[in-house]
Amino acid sequence: MAYSVAKEGDAMGYNFFEYNREQRYLLPPSLQEWVPKGDLAWFVLDAVKQMDLSEYYKGYRTDGSGAAGFDPSVMVAILLYAYCVGERSSRKIERLCERDVAFRVVAANLTPDHSTISRFRKDHREAIGKLFTEILRICGEAGLVKVGVVAIDGTKIEANASLAANRTHDRLRNEVEKILDEADAIDKAEDALYGEGKRGDELPEIAKREEEERESGQKKSGRKPKEPDKNPDAEAKANVTDPESRIMKTRKGYVQGYNAQTAVAEGQIIISAGVTQEENDVGQMHPMPGKAKKELKAAGIAGEMEHALFDAGYCSEDNLSKLAKDGPEVFVATTKDWKQQKAQKDCGSPRGRMPRGLTKRERMERKLMTKAGQEMYGKRKIIVEPPFGQMKDGQGFRRFMVRGMRSVSSEWRLMCASHNLLKLWRSGMQKVLGKWQTALVMC
Repeated sequence: MAYSVAKEGDAMGYNFFEYNREQRYLLPPSLQEWVPKGDLAWFVLDAVKQMDLSEYYKGYRTDGSGAAGFDPSVMVAILLYAYCVGERSSRKIERLCERDVAFRVVAANLTPDHSTISRFRKDHREAIGKLFTEILRICGEAGLVKVGVVAIDGTKIEANASLAANRTHDRLRNEVEKILDEADAIDKAEDALYGEGKRGDELPEIAKREEEERESGQKKSGRKPKEPDKNPDAEAKANVTDPESRIMKTRKGYVQGYNAQTAVAEGQIIISAGVTQEENDVGQMHPMPGKAKKELKAAGIAGEMEHALFDAGYCSEDNLSKLAKDGPEVFVATTKDWKQQKAQKDCGSPRGRMPRGLTKRERMERKLMTKAGQEMYGKRKIIVEPPFGQMKDGQGFRRFMVRGMRSVSSEWRLMCASHNLLKLWRSGMQKVLGKWQTALVMC
């Protein structure tokens, strides 16, 4: 409704929309009217309906007693939607559930506080990691997973810790000695105050005798602790904030973080995701295809990897000598891409049979110089590199919110799951899944 307002000196009035901040709704508002059809929020809710969330309910009481909790399906939907739109802080998610329309739809107009969100993410980290498999299954049902060509790569993600929190063995020893010296000084001061051997809160002798009689005196059970290394590396470092994180070298310098690995199929669907503490990728060349195979099986996706593509970070003579004859055909760069392109330009593509007497590395190098090798390896950068950019720049994922290998592995799988979910949403392939009733109404 519009109205006119005439001000002094104006021949005509202004034509503005009428407003009244005290006006109440005449009819109860509907959440379905708050977010347009086809929005990501509705798509996430449809996806959650297709997931097996039975594992989340195991920790809840079934007798109806106790304080009410938030339904795990609501919490999973909140986390998935938050990661899709680049929000991972539990405090920010709490505020968005109060103020953001789409978050209020996903949260069913409930407002879990940040402690509840953080605790849910921590208590269900194993189940949250399995959301990756659930979403991969849905992508497979939509026909988005093509496993013929798979590219594998890693990227460094900052830990929830600072480089400045690293300590060498010598520095840690000096800090411990300082603490012990301070404790010794306090003990001497208290001995002077209360008397040597006195705590200052002793019980009367009779009560003390009764207290001693109640002590069990039983031998302690359990395995004896191992003796510490008497000759530790003086230059070795440990991070006091996240001891399981490591110093990683990136193009922009050093970070305290983890090495996040992915196996990506054509169409940029991530089919396997994991985290390692190793700074370089060479140790992941053989494990990653195996993990991808298990993930595909768990998601019920048929098909075999025919070609596996790796950059030079995975290449070593040992890795090349261990390639399985019954596995996918491997294309791994023996040097950096720009050097390989320069050699190709200078020497051209080789022809004829493979010469005898070449090492494994030389054979691989010649294989990648052929036209067929160039064409196949050229797919690597358009398959595996864009997902990293999309997650880091598009979704703002450059730093883990949690600490420790188990937790960061769960968060990385959740992040990759959100990436796949966005791919599915943007593809429009939800139309083929007739069981998604809400999606059919939206499209």
